[in-house]
Amino acid sequence: MSCWGIQLERYFPKSKLTFKLVLFMSSLVLFACSTVPDADSSSKTDDLTAEAVVTEQDESNQSVPTHSELEPTKSQPRTILTVSAVGDIMLGTDFPKNHLPPDNGQHLLSGVAQVLREADITFGNYEGTLLSGGESAKLCRNPNRCYVFRTPPEYVHNLQVAGFDVLSLANNHARDFGDEGRLSSMSTLSQAGIQHSGLEGSFASWQVKGKQIGMIAFAPFRGANNPLDIKTAQETVRAFKAEHDVVLVSMHMGAEGEQATRVTFAEEYFHGENRGDVVLFSRSMVEAGADLILGHGPHVPRALELYQGRLIAYSLGNFCTYYGINVRGKNGLAPILNVSLYDDGEFKSGQIISARQLRPNGPVLDPNHTAAKLMADLTRWDFPHTPLEISTTGLISVKASAAPE
Repeated sequence: MSCWGIQLERYFPKSKLTFKLVLFMSSLVLFACSTVPDADSSSKTDDLTAEAVVTEQDESNQSVPTHSELEPTKSQPRTILTVSAVGDIMLGTDFPKNHLPPDNGQHLLSGVAQVLREADITFGNYEGTLLSGGESAKLCRNPNRCYVFRTPPEYVHNLQVAGFDVLSLANNHARDFGDEGRLSSMSTLSQAGIQHSGLEGSFASWQVKGKQIGMIAFAPFRGANNPLDIKTAQETVRAFKAEHDVVLVSMHMGAEGEQATRVTFAEEYFHGENRGDVVLFSRSMVEAGADLILGHGPHVPRALELYQGRLIAYSLGNFCTYYGINVRGKNGLAPILNVSLYDDGEFKSGQIISARQLRPNGPVLDPNHTAAKLMADLTRWDFPHTPLEISTTGLISVKASAAPE
């Protein structure tokens, strides 16, 4: 029944007072009726309430991320690549006189071969030529002081057995027998499955653990990749890095001799030849994308530096030089640099394994860690701010304050 259907006459007698009272009561009834919501209004309110409930239920039904889903995705373990690197190698010469070791030099690397074979990549600088016959491209006025090196090609077997994977042919003895000698060395190494670089425009490229590895060798000598033209060298390395996961750069640079253990932070000269600014070159190559710089040429060890997370070895000295190269004192130190790299080339850790040459034999391990101690001192003196720590036994690490999180 609606409000207007209430029959007031049934409850009040018909008199003036009663009539006034009826009017008053009617007014109250009308006011009360005006405050009661109609059916349409009630329906809208119910609809809104239902809508709010549905929305609340929809939100509650949405999937809630689990704790494991909220955690950051764990990255895959990074591949670690190990490198063993040494300096100058010359296994004997048969020119101008026979200065070849007995048993075709099979014993020369036996004292260190086990260490070299353990690495994923084993590198050295081959100082001389692998060639049968031929005449020297250099003029030798005194046969007793003629330092040109021609090693029979079959001696490459000794390098294979020792575990060498890649060699630099960029140095001042690579052309002792002209282009013929260098090309013979290249051919001999290739046939033996050993990668190489040195001739201008020649680069090594191969795979290790599914990663593409590249090596470019530089030397300031005729026909080699030229380190004195730093802009071009950077362009070369930058292009090479675009196609390789890890790029090694070899440099045969710097002055020579026992007094040449310190880097000068300037161009270095030897017998009037510009041997380059090794620090400027090395850092420029890292900036272009090189991941590990391996220096040789001074015939003595030099300092290490960590630059933009990449390791630079300024000289690894002599390693196995059977004849014609001084191995007295510091010149006889033969460090083996073992390095662990992440698969993008970033330095992880390393060790300088000390060895020394003992003629007529080759290098042997040195329990006194002489090379490691010298290189640690040189690193502190030449690069006091580098974040490397080198222990007395040659362990190389990044200082805790500098290590990436």
